[in-house]
Amino acid sequence: MHPIEISESAGIRSLHFGSDWVQGAMRIARPDAPVLEYTQLMLASLLMREHGEQLQRGPRSAVLIGLGAGTLAKFIHRYAPNCRVTVVEINPQVEFVARQYFKLPPTSPRFNIQIACGADYLARSKHCFDLILVDGFAPDGQVGALATADFYHHCRARLTSKGVFCVNVLRETGWREQIAAIERAFSQQCSVFPPCTSGNTLVFGRGEEAVTLDPDTLKTRMDALQKHSRLALSGLLKAFAENGISF
Repeated sequence: MHPIEISESAGIRSLHFGSDWVQGAMRIARPDAPVLEYTQLMLASLLMREHGEQLQRGPRSAVLIGLGAGTLAKFIHRYAPNCRVTVVEINPQVEFVARQYFKLPPTSPRFNIQIACGADYLARSKHCFDLILVDGFAPDGQVGALATADFYHHCRARLTSKGVFCVNVLRETGWREQIAAIERAFSQQCSVFPPCTSGNTLVFGRGEEAVTLDPDTLKTRMDALQKHSRLALSGLLKAFAENGISF
């Protein structure tokens, strides 16, 4: 339980956990549109499989660790209509604020929130997911159990064969060890993107089946997603070019 504050400026509503750090943001005129660069790039996970050009064909199930302002949850709920979204959030106040101020979708068979520790949830879960997105932080930026080797092994175990995993890593104390733990858990079958301007580093991992994207296919999927949702991923091609597009 920690302080939760909301600020607004230039049509953007932001969520804070008792500090100046932005824990989530929403464009008031377009509540489902990701504002922060790193959340836009986390949604690149949707482009890494064949359904990347037609999101109504998949993914079928997603678990999101950390709710924040609900950016990732709202986007997937709206633009991937056949996906069942489960959000795991440890602080019940965050869910209340997200519903009151950030236009979170109502609970339904396609969308639910579990108040629990994300690490415990995945350790106990018997389900496998097509998409696992991890973006959970304490007010001081620490992630605790969400940065352990056990947690990443559970993430890998809970992915379907075509599943995709993405975690937001802050370049603070211990971030190198955190990335090394991810690489070990995923048997090096992952890709580390360069840091965003905000300092967020995204690490993608996969299930049994490799992710292989040529630039033309990636651009086709990006264009289709932008036409469908107006989500622009202008930095994605560059990021893939710098880090490779196979893992």
